[in-house]
Amino acid sequence: MSGDGREGDRRDDEVRDARRIPGPRGAVDDLDLESVPRPVLPPRGEHTPEETVPKQEPPVSEDGAPGQEALQEKEEEAREAEEAPEAEEAPEALEAPEAQEALEVPEALEVPETPEVPEAPEEQAPEEEGEYVVDEPFSETAADPAASAASPHPGTADAPPAPVTPVTPPAPALSHQVLKALLGAWALSACSAGETAAVEEHLTSCAPCADEALRLRDAVGLLHTDGSLDLDPGLRARVLDGCLGRRPARIPVPEWVTPYDAETARLDALVRDFGAAEWHAPVRLQWFEEERAVTRRTTVAGVIGHLMAVDGLLSAVLGLEDPLAAAEGRGGSEVPLTPVRRTEAYWAATHPPATRAVREPWRNLTHRLISTASIAGRNVAERSVSYGDFALPLQDALLDRAFECWVHGTDIAEAVDYPYGPPSAAHLHRMVDLAARMLPAALAGRRRAGLAGPARELVAPGEPGRSVHLEVEGHGGGDWYIALDSPAAVGSPDRAVAQVALDGVEFCRLVAGHISPVEAAAGQEGDREAIRDVLFASASLSRL
Repeated sequence: MSGDGREGDRRDDEVRDARRIPGPRGAVDDLDLESVPRPVLPPRGEHTPEETVPKQEPPVSEDGAPGQEALQEKEEEAREAEEAPEAEEAPEALEAPEAQEALEVPEALEVPETPEVPEAPEEQAPEEEGEYVVDEPFSETAADPAASAASPHPGTADAPPAPVTPVTPPAPALSHQVLKALLGAWALSACSAGETAAVEEHLTSCAPCADEALRLRDAVGLLHTDGSLDLDPGLRARVLDGCLGRRPARIPVPEWVTPYDAETARLDALVRDFGAAEWHAPVRLQWFEEERAVTRRTTVAGVIGHLMAVDGLLSAVLGLEDPLAAAEGRGGSEVPLTPVRRTEAYWAATHPPATRAVREPWRNLTHRLISTASIAGRNVAERSVSYGDFALPLQDALLDRAFECWVHGTDIAEAVDYPYGPPSAAHLHRMVDLAARMLPAALAGRRRAGLAGPARELVAPGEPGRSVHLEVEGHGGGDWYIALDSPAAVGSPDRAVAQVALDGVEFCRLVAGHISPVEAAAGQEGDREAIRDVLFASASLSRL
């Protein structure tokens, strides 16, 4: 810009990045503002072109000549502007941060020398409290944030703040004992981030802790499994066989006692850790009488008391104290013989109702029965145990008690919503065999009561007669032939008039009275009346 306010040959944008220093402001009293023509402002709303500077005229005197005082002031301003050091810019930069932002340029750029041309005083727009700022041309560096951020003079208003990198705190220095104590929480993912980092770093250098951490992680996996946590029913038998194979027992448990030993141990494992709420959980006992199902409600403790009361029938045969006589405080001659009456008598004698205290006397009784039967010798297996309406040899009575422990264990597990599997295949097969051997007598009893069809072919005792082929499939399965017309007859495949197929567990549930005969049969073929008589006779074996 030349002295007369017009653009010269050199444009301002050629030195746009050069530092421009404002001249000293003159006093208001020394400048006749009335003599300075005001610039013509553009209409409101119109855009003013960039780098447009209103034309300025030097002040003139009353006769039209430029004022001498104004020219002298201008010369003093130019001289002081040349002599002013760069260090004096800091106070002005603090007073006008907007001007500092527009004036800062890289120091590496050199301002080309230009001839000294007196400039006309520019009218500056006032701001708050009469302050003045320098009107500078448009700067690309100030408009471009990226260029401003790359400037060697950061800290301006347009420069983005430097990104703050989060500092990760170092892992806490923990001792070996503390880290070892944290392994359980680490396996459960319950440690903080710092503790986790410290534990994992420690595991890379400590082999014992790494082994223990691996075992704890495996144990945590068992806590989240969807399968049953119960042990395999045959595990106990396999462990005992392995132990006895290395060192035979001085008093071995007979084979006909092992089902009772296994099922009482399984039931005790189920109820051992029950709390008060579980012991008082309601249990629905059910069985089959004549042509209809019967139910009875009791508690978990009441079921264990029922098992102990019926086990007393076997203790009397082995010369042991009857638990029912001890509960009622009376002699053995007055003790009822049938399982139902014994159970009712025990429940009536226990007021208030039995609690978890019933477990210990029941478990002690089962241990005494097993040990006494093992010591008594071979002949004790054939001793007769009276159930009131019928009698069984001791070996079959213990198998019957094992069957009832499993059935009532299932009732208890359903009451507390806990899984409970069937016995081992070998023991279940023996239970099915006992029920199949009892069916001819049950058929004869129903025939005498008019609940079964008449006998069609009577044969001599020991001779083959009409039979039903009972095919039990799956767990503990096998084939049995049930004599229809006489308990003394022998079932024979040659005289089979019908066949019925059932699953092993389903057949045992039918014998226990937990399902009706109509729902039990999976497959039927042959004489329908014979099949019906066998199925209903199987359900009639159930009792309380």
